[in-house]
Amino acid sequence: MKNYVYIFILLFTIVACSTTSKNNIANNTNPGHTPKVAVNDTVRIANDSLEYEVIIIDNGFSTWLAATALPRNYYSLSYLENKNNLYVTEWNNRVLQPQRYNPSLYEMRIDYQPNIHYGYEVNYLIYNYMIYFQNTYKQKLYGYVPIR
Repeated sequence: MKNYVYIFILLFTIVACSTTSKNNIANNTNPGHTPKVAVNDTVRIANDSLEYEVIIIDNGFSTWLAATALPRNYYSLSYLENKNNLYVTEWNNRVLQPQRYNPSLYEMRIDYQPNIHYGYEVNYLIYNYMIYFQNTYKQKLYGYVPIR
């Protein structure tokens, strides 16, 4: 009888731990449109021709982006590129100083090169993530941070 209880507990644990996740893929028929894949709070933008990929994994970012961020085309592309360059430079400086800045906040370096044209969507998402990050975690990467 004890063996049946152990087997039942083992099977229950296996079934409880094995969950399936569904990927919601937003397909767009427009050529040149960068596809987004959303899994919970994961935002992914990829462009195979330029060989870059942006993956943003942060609880609450997708919700914040939909509810709080200013709409697309509110900022010009040059504004977003300039701000992203400043924010990413400071971010990368903090990644290199884990003894000074919280290493759990600044885990990975961002490879953002100002001489590459990433397009509006990528710059829009990076900029909004930087605003979300600074407001959520009470950080100040560079200059004025809009409160939203």
